[in-house]
Amino acid sequence: MKIGMAGTTAALIGGTGIADAVQQYAAAEPFSFPKPVYRTLGRTGLKITTVSFGAMLTPESEVIRVALDHGVNYVDTARKYMDGRNEEIVGRALKGIRDKVYVATKTLPTSMTKDEIIRDVETSLKTLQTDHVDVIQLHNLTDRQRAFSPQTREALLKLREQGKVRFFGVTTHKNQAEVLNALVDDPDHFFDTALVAYNFKSDKEVGEAIARAGMAKLGIIAMKTQAGGYAAEAMGGISPHQAALKWALKNGHIAAAIPGMRDMAELREDIAVMGMPFELADEGILRRYNAAVESYYCSFCGRCEAGCPLGVEISTVNRSLMYAEGYRDRELAVSTYREIPRDASASACSDCPVCVARCVNGLDIRAMMKRAETLLA
Repeated sequence: MKIGMAGTTAALIGGTGIADAVQQYAAAEPFSFPKPVYRTLGRTGLKITTVSFGAMLTPESEVIRVALDHGVNYVDTARKYMDGRNEEIVGRALKGIRDKVYVATKTLPTSMTKDEIIRDVETSLKTLQTDHVDVIQLHNLTDRQRAFSPQTREALLKLREQGKVRFFGVTTHKNQAEVLNALVDDPDHFFDTALVAYNFKSDKEVGEAIARAGMAKLGIIAMKTQAGGYAAEAMGGISPHQAALKWALKNGHIAAAIPGMRDMAELREDIAVMGMPFELADEGILRRYNAAVESYYCSFCGRCEAGCPLGVEISTVNRSLMYAEGYRDRELAVSTYREIPRDASASACSDCPVCVARCVNGLDIRAMMKRAETLLA
């Protein structure tokens, strides 16, 4: 654990001050990892820890390895994260224990053809230094069409026949209810899992779609559980993130949550939730957190986009902004923003004297587009 703390501190603050940071950590009160709690990931039958590891933001393999050595048995990464470096980090953490851990990764969002999908998976296997992944996910579905692409299905079936993947999944941030319901209604039940943005601010229809998917044995994993992970100075030093994680896990249709854990402090905070109930005090904390972030947290429902005459991808712009301001990860924010066609990015908003798109939650869309253009363009 000390090694992990040192490595992460080095990544964040450079070489200076590392010794002091490690001494402070060593002097801190000992932390007891909770006994692992498992749920079944839908029809896959995999028993995974309810708090699993979202590796997207993790710069050091030692942090992941500490979690894995203390019972966490599911780790989620992607071909896109850190331009491929994240899979390298996960691969190092898996050394010697690959058979004890379930690994999920994702194809690139831009990969649509059979050849592209196969290339992505084979690149991931090489980078992860493994011969298979347990769950391969199509990255960032925004509608039902992509899940039914014949080329996509041919590629995934071929990869499974070759033993390179075991189960098929999707991830979704936008139009999530549509995506989930399409997977449930698929007579072939082709996909086994769905990674869904789900937190205490999620729309009711998302919760209803998750319940329907869970009853259909589609394995549901929750991401974005901390509603942006904002520091929320207005909370007076009280972290809302355990309460937010517990809120997501109280839903029995959620097999696991994969909070992004950058360092040992975040690992300790999140992993402690495993097995904890959601209590009255947590409700109060989330009310305060909601009040702190409601003026800038976007739920990515996409309803505002129908009112935009220029077709700006408002929810994706806002997600990029959240990565910059909440996750404090400029690289991820910029890379996500650059995936948006320029004529559908915040740059297009400069041509409109008045914003006619309306947020159902009252966000100032024009102000957020201006901020995104300034920070990310």
